[in-house]
Amino acid sequence: MTAGAVEPDEDMPAPPARPTVRVGAPTERRNPLSVDLDLMSTRDVLTVINEADRRVPAAVAAVLDEIAATVDLAVAALRGGHRVHYFGAGTSGRLGVLDAAELAPTFNSPRHWFCAHLAGGPDAMWRAVEDAEDDDRVGAVEAASCVRAGDLVVGLAASGRTPYVLGALAAARAKGASTVLLCANPEAEAARSVDVFIGVDTGPEVVTGSTRMKAGTAQKLVLNAFSTAVMVRLGRVYSNLMIDMVATNAKLRGRMISILVEATGCSEQVSQQALAEADGDLKTALVSLVSGAEVDAARAALARSADQVRGALALLAR
Repeated sequence: MTAGAVEPDEDMPAPPARPTVRVGAPTERRNPLSVDLDLMSTRDVLTVINEADRRVPAAVAAVLDEIAATVDLAVAALRGGHRVHYFGAGTSGRLGVLDAAELAPTFNSPRHWFCAHLAGGPDAMWRAVEDAEDDDRVGAVEAASCVRAGDLVVGLAASGRTPYVLGALAAARAKGASTVLLCANPEAEAARSVDVFIGVDTGPEVVTGSTRMKAGTAQKLVLNAFSTAVMVRLGRVYSNLMIDMVATNAKLRGRMISILVEATGCSEQVSQQALAEADGDLKTALVSLVSGAEVDAARAALARSADQVRGALALLAR
């Protein structure tokens, strides 16, 4: 025995065995197209992965109606002064954090609109937190502490059975929130217990069970489409231009000028002048240039139309 080691006590009970679960989700099945992947050339490995990835956009296209229903729920919640919550674990949870983090700089959305909750807390963004996703009570307690009636709660779980996520969804329902489950298992039992079920059929992974691959790609595509559509519906996009962006660097300040030029047909010089007169407020400058109104009138019209460019332009056209 190594010096200083403690001799085991034969009377001490053995630690309890950790629970084991065998998941039957499609993501856990073996992909026949990638058998002997480790014997393939590098180019062939990449070809197999790429061909598998091609399935993902089609799988997402098959659930667009469900995504649209989720967008409508989110828009209603946010217009009513409520919030959207993501609850997830592992790759799914990290993608929720990423989506929520990107909305404020892209659309200048209030930071409280989208709240991301990750099993295991912030540390789980960088490392696997042992057993964090296996306790439904943790998810339930977290949801009960922050979700309110009228909120929308989106559960993110590749298998569709993650206890932390299902616990959060159950607690959210009890609070009077709308609930959505996004997963890569079209046959998930939890489909019956949420308002909207988004089961993306991505099939078995190239590396068996590695849901950071097709399942993760599908969730990223769905979240991108969902949150972007929410921002469009809330008037944070004009045509296809991001008019609520936060100009935090030189590139983005240049983009603001480009947006004005594209949206109005004015020269770069005129656009720069309008932006300066509007104290750097892109929406005010845009409404002023498109309508021909003075900056103060444009600002007032935006205030009267809940900061909506189309609404402000309609007011000024009367």
